[in-house]
Amino acid sequence: MTFPVLPLVSSAESPQVELFSVVGHILLPYSSLSINKHWLNQFPHELAVYVEVDKDVTVDQIVELLNTGVERVFIHDEEQFTAVIAEDLPATRFAGPVKSNSGSSLIVTEKLDDISKYNNKENRDIYIKLAQTPSQTKANELAQAGYIPIIPGDELTTKKPDSSDKSGKISISALFISTLTTDRPDGLYTTLITSPAPEYTALGIVYSSDASIAASIEERVGVYQSRKRTHELWYKGKTSGATQKVLAITKDCDSDVVQFIVEGRKGYGFCHKETQYTCFGDDTVASPGKGLAKLDKTLQDRFENATEGSYTRRLFNDESLLVAKLKEELDELVDAKGNKDEIAWEAADLLYFVMTWCVKNGVNLADVEKNLDIKALKVTRRKGDAKPQYTQAENKKKEEEEEEKETEKEPTASVSYNMETITVDNIDSSDVIRAMTRPVQKTSDIMKLVLPIIEAVKSRGDSALLELTAKFDGVQLETPVLSAPFPSELMDISQEMKDAIDLSMSNIEKFHRAQLPKEEVMTVQTCPGVYCSRFAKPIENVGLYVPGGTAVLPSTAMMLGVPAKVAGCKNIIIASPPARATGKLTPEVVYVAHKLGAQKIVMAGGAQAVTAMAYGTESIIKCDKILGPGNQFVTAAKMYVQNDTQALCSIDMPAGPSEVLVIADSNADADFVASDLLSQAEHGIDSQVILIGVGLTTEKLDSFKDAVSRQASVLPRKEIVSKCLSHSFILLVQTYDEAFNLSNKYAPEHLILQIDDAKSFVPSHIENAGSVFVGALSPESCGDYSSGTNHTLPTYGYARQYSGVNTATFQKFITSQDVTKTGLQSIGKAVMTLAHVEGLEAHRRAVEVRMEKLGLL
Repeated sequence: MTFPVLPLVSSAESPQVELFSVVGHILLPYSSLSINKHWLNQFPHELAVYVEVDKDVTVDQIVELLNTGVERVFIHDEEQFTAVIAEDLPATRFAGPVKSNSGSSLIVTEKLDDISKYNNKENRDIYIKLAQTPSQTKANELAQAGYIPIIPGDELTTKKPDSSDKSGKISISALFISTLTTDRPDGLYTTLITSPAPEYTALGIVYSSDASIAASIEERVGVYQSRKRTHELWYKGKTSGATQKVLAITKDCDSDVVQFIVEGRKGYGFCHKETQYTCFGDDTVASPGKGLAKLDKTLQDRFENATEGSYTRRLFNDESLLVAKLKEELDELVDAKGNKDEIAWEAADLLYFVMTWCVKNGVNLADVEKNLDIKALKVTRRKGDAKPQYTQAENKKKEEEEEEKETEKEPTASVSYNMETITVDNIDSSDVIRAMTRPVQKTSDIMKLVLPIIEAVKSRGDSALLELTAKFDGVQLETPVLSAPFPSELMDISQEMKDAIDLSMSNIEKFHRAQLPKEEVMTVQTCPGVYCSRFAKPIENVGLYVPGGTAVLPSTAMMLGVPAKVAGCKNIIIASPPARATGKLTPEVVYVAHKLGAQKIVMAGGAQAVTAMAYGTESIIKCDKILGPGNQFVTAAKMYVQNDTQALCSIDMPAGPSEVLVIADSNADADFVASDLLSQAEHGIDSQVILIGVGLTTEKLDSFKDAVSRQASVLPRKEIVSKCLSHSFILLVQTYDEAFNLSNKYAPEHLILQIDDAKSFVPSHIENAGSVFVGALSPESCGDYSSGTNHTLPTYGYARQYSGVNTATFQKFITSQDVTKTGLQSIGKAVMTLAHVEGLEAHRRAVEVRMEKLGLL
């Protein structure tokens, strides 16, 4: 049943989503979304998500919403609604205009006084969107009458109803309570307590009052009404420790029974019999649930606690064995056809290994069930054919041969290098917002995979690091570190390469050395006799992460290492994964490390390398700061360690995929523009490039597009480029001011100005950017390698608040103060006055005793 109010929340990332998920559904505007097939997984399992679209949203985009699991789409425009229903889409998945007769729910955008004429004889949900938020009383009346008002999230509160509250916000608990009914003399509501997905086990029956429901919604814990002590609320587990987190509160179709979906504290059940999980059976606290839910819990426990040598532990540790068992059990299930008992037996075996694979990779049964629910909501059905490699064996060889021939051909015309073009009339339009929204980065899902890696390296140090390098990089090492001095044979590079590195490092050092403070100690006399100083000191131990993966980046070693050397860092540690093919480090990286005077190179990548540097191991010194780009696993590990007080380790900045924004006018060289866009597009499929064209003719725009397609088609990484360009954009504006307004809103990592008199716009028009490349002859590549500026820059919009790596990144600044007798006379009384008003008497006395002894009082 839909909750009696539908919160309209500004975006999927809003904290209000979590706030209101306990009591019902939410409504999101389409313009705030960045959709991919997994985006709905970010929401709580119990929460239904609705989306409101404007008339510019196409039918195909609406179908995409339904296919990703959105339960209902809200449409205001009658013509748009008619077009959607004509596509034979299920009417129950829409809320359409009030005049429609579709059988779907309705949206009413009338005045409050006009609502009564829309009765609910057809028993449909009627949603009401008003120009102004109604009062609490009016909202309650609407809910009691069966209507569902749509109210902005910032006009709602989960706080208990309170007559002293002058905020004017609508209390969700008051709304929910106003719709409940009961025939009990004591006015209480029968309440069913259930566990969350995947179990949904009935745990027990209790009773709720208006006050207990309000307390539960506000505090998100299980609160019920005591029938023995009628004036007391029963906070479940307050004394026993068996506390409950409330995930959702709903009601039945008659509104006289309330359901609480709760998550109990691990190791505790609901029943007062402490060994029993539920009041309705003999499930134990240690092993609750039935079937798949019980298997899920058992495997989760064994993943954390199974002893070495046990079969399940062996499956978790030996991926090849687990994959083999999955294939074996699937074959046995197929071979069991026609025998019901045997099929059930073999299916159970297969499910055991499937769930083991899921748990090993941080996925639980609730995650799987949620995705099943999402798939059930799809409206576009696949044809259903199996992939060629899984069809009949006699056709397999022929298909593989044909596929091999296809891969030998040149790229066909189906490979696209197009960028969507948008004419910008309004900087805040939904199309512009869509274009300037980065590809989604969801760290929470990645953390499920990263945390076991972090814990392994923290607890087992070098041995875990060696195991993970063998697993992820396919390289067996005897030691995880290479210590200076580094063997010359590991730096076997051409003289031309050495000269290029030497030149680049020299330029980087010149630029970063110029950033050092002009004087060793800066001193200012703030008052007579009060001298305040500041001086810089290097961060002692720094860890520099140099990626391997799809591109080898010795330039990153230069960009991170040279400023560290200039700042005077005592211990410079570099981490970089060995090459899978050779088992050796990139020789250019070793040469750079040698020139920097680095102490060690950690021969590992990913989250394991970050963890080793953050916490230290037997052979790796603990670092005070970790810097450098990396994939989503590296980023997740960096974000984790900076928030762990046990690590006491900072990082350079949050990181996302690489990106560039080019501003070009009608005089820009098309080949130059295309080459700048493609230099970032080749980084990865999650990179993003944006071209802002100023006053372009159709012919000029076409020349840009043609240059991009022509240059992209001959690049070695053209498949990556194609996928990157599919979510990249060209934005067309008329003036330079419009172009810079868009750029500052986007806050790009790299900003390239291919416009007339580009120098005149720097710095006056630039508010947010990582690094700026001024003029047609300043490609981003120069900054990546040899010009001298740093290429480790804030991405994903963080240029609004972060700088790129610089000399100060590797320093901390310490202040000091020298207060003389004259100085104490200048500021002493002010200090005592402020300390007194804050109630810190010892602070005040610290000044007073000095002034008394000096005769200054």
